Amino acid sequence: MKIPFVFGKPALEENFADRKEEIHQIVQNFKSLSNTILISPRGWGKSSLMKKAAEISIKTEHDLKFCFVSLNGIKNEEEFYNTVAKELLRIVSTEFEVIRGIAKKYLGKIFLKIKLISDSTNEFSLLLDMEETNKFPEEILNLAENIAIENNKRIIVCIEDFQNISGFADTISFQQKLKSVWQSHKNAAYCLSGSNRFILSELFETQEMPLYGFGDIILLEKIKTEEWIPFLIGRFVNTGKSIDKNSAELIVRLAENHPQYVQILAQQSWLRSPYICNEQIIGDAYESILLQKSLLFQNITARLSDTQVYFLNALISGTDKFNSQKVLLKYKLGTSGNITKIKKALVEKEIIDIQSGKISFLDPFYKAWLAKYYFLEYTNEFSA
Repeated sequence: MKIPFVFGKPALEENFADRKEEIHQIVQNFKSLSNTILISPRGWGKSSLMKKAAEISIKTEHDLKFCFVSLNGIKNEEEFYNTVAKELLRIVSTEFEVIRGIAKKYLGKIFLKIKLISDSTNEFSLLLDMEETNKFPEEILNLAENIAIENNKRIIVCIEDFQNISGFADTISFQQKLKSVWQSHKNAAYCLSGSNRFILSELFETQEMPLYGFGDIILLEKIKTEEWIPFLIGRFVNTGKSIDKNSAELIVRLAENHPQYVQILAQQSWLRSPYICNEQIIGDAYESILLQKSLLFQNITARLSDTQVYFLNALISGTDKFNSQKVLLKYKLGTSGNITKIKKALVEKEIIDIQSGKISFLDPFYKAWLAKYYFLEYTNEFSA
């Protein structure tokens, strides 16, 4: 029997949960070739959302083609150009000679060699002259537009982990190049997504930054409980099992509406359910997941400073007046000026999120693990 819950890869078709409003907005942007900026924490379904919107768009817009690029692990401008060029060439054709021809035609000044690695998968390697690429970056940056014109198509380039460009050497100059070339395109548009709200907000919402105003910014919210419940019940029913409303709501509450964790906990609960899923089964699944992730969470915690760990303990304890002298002393947080630095560091490390002054954990299971297993060692120390 096929497992009805998906995580770790795009959730499409019946595995995709709601987001009707966001899908409609993104589909309209795709159809009109409007640039889109998609921002949310990791695990909230950005990849699934982009691919679902692409799937819907091409049903009526037959001249639309999509290129998906991941910047995960990309550390510099040269790697960016090579990755983008290779992924754009993949969508040209299934015939290697056609791909070679396009590469030579539109990457002429920087092209060195392209080599077919596998006939069955059409996998190829691309070698660019990086010295010339740095002189003529427009060869890459105009590639989507040129391929679209060559094939009488419209192209949407979807780039994930876009926040990584902030770490490039001379990133401001690089962003200026992107903006100056991409904003002139008539047959190509760009959907740029990422998980670090702090960095992406600075890139796209700060007037002094080159990419300010580049596209329509969409900040994803968590999927509401009332939308999760029928999805979970339906997925159980479709596989010959059942779960009642209260149990489905428990899954959502324990996962704090976090899309990836709802899917993970639902899957583990489904696997443990012979026919009917109940709250006891969900609780057992929840505990098992926390323990399975214990080593990962230990490693995350080990990379934090003592004051950052103490701050998280205060946060879990329900503290909101971090600048009060009592809290500063109780949790060994130093001076009130240190609180701003701690918050900034934890936001940049994607441990917490701050919206409208409210601080929350990005990973609800990490928060639960800290409270249940890690901070027990601090109970006596902070009990006074």
